[in-house]
Amino acid sequence: MSRRSVTTSGIMAVMFALFAMLLMVLSLTFVQAAPAEQAQFGTNWTGFFFNNTTVSGDPVYSQIFPSGVNINWGTSSPAPGVVNEDGWSARFDSVQLFNQGTYEFVVASDDGVRVFIDNVLVWDRFVPRVLTTDRFQQTLTAGTHAIRVEFVEFADQAALQFQWFQVSGIPGPGTPTFPGGVVPPGTTAVPAGCTTTCATVTGVRGLALRTGPYLGASFITTLTDGSTYTVLARNRDEGIYNWYKLQVGERVGWASGRYLTLNVDINLVPTQGSIFDEIDGASEYGVFAYPRAVMNIRRRPSIRTARVGSMPWGAPAQVIGRTIQAGIPRWYQVRYEGIVGWIDARWVTVRGEINAVPIR
Repeated sequence: MSRRSVTTSGIMAVMFALFAMLLMVLSLTFVQAAPAEQAQFGTNWTGFFFNNTTVSGDPVYSQIFPSGVNINWGTSSPAPGVVNEDGWSARFDSVQLFNQGTYEFVVASDDGVRVFIDNVLVWDRFVPRVLTTDRFQQTLTAGTHAIRVEFVEFADQAALQFQWFQVSGIPGPGTPTFPGGVVPPGTTAVPAGCTTTCATVTGVRGLALRTGPYLGASFITTLTDGSTYTVLARNRDEGIYNWYKLQVGERVGWASGRYLTLNVDINLVPTQGSIFDEIDGASEYGVFAYPRAVMNIRRRPSIRTARVGSMPWGAPAQVIGRTIQAGIPRWYQVRYEGIVGWIDARWVTVRGEINAVPIR
């Protein structure tokens, strides 16, 4: 064998060994890397607004925030004509489900903010300031915890965002999901032995839980295939399929019966209305919708519900409600020439402070 052949063989052997070592390092890197924890905003917050900077006295306005506290009011009032533009405060309450472990809470505010967990003050920056992001950590036990975020607006701009990440502990089901499904949503575990009327998710990897029995109702969370939940009621107002009102941990919402299997006869489940049956007389907020096409007005936020009227291109209508999906408006509840109904938000231009309009 020539010297050239020996040298070439040696070089190839060294290169192969180096390549094998590189593959081993890469494989260890991928195996050991932990997935990044996803931001959680929680669900079903209730906001109470006060015309003072001390969160005291009786609130002058309240609003449900089903997908978390992530609001930019700008220089406008949360409810024009009801809440001051400057010199107001608010309290946001919710009960959220946590895994055991340590959490990092991230709150951005303009102006001040303070945070209570289980009625204990854990963060206090209740002062005038420009938009500032604060971070703090808390260790929580597994289960539900009451969260209260108090906010104050002294002057000019107003904004508030509140979220958290689990940084250590025992991960698992039950973590609240990022609003609108911007990242893959978490799920809520349910005890295995269901002794009441129950429904099991079947035939779909993820089933949306919504605020009402309609395709256009706001998103709450995702239910995974094979999970079982207590059934509270049913509703077929949308037509085609029954929707079922489910108890999902600490949350209650509606899911389509197309992908639910019940453990009892359907006729044993009581029928019930929803919040959408109670809001046609909602207040006006000085916010207007201008369709960019001829629009059908539906009785409820779904194309499966009855058409109650129509709007010509460019005609203004008062916006009195809205639903949110994937973090953006999906349907607007409008009042137009005496008709109250819902229009598809994707083909509408809005003028006014849309954050003043309650999410349904």
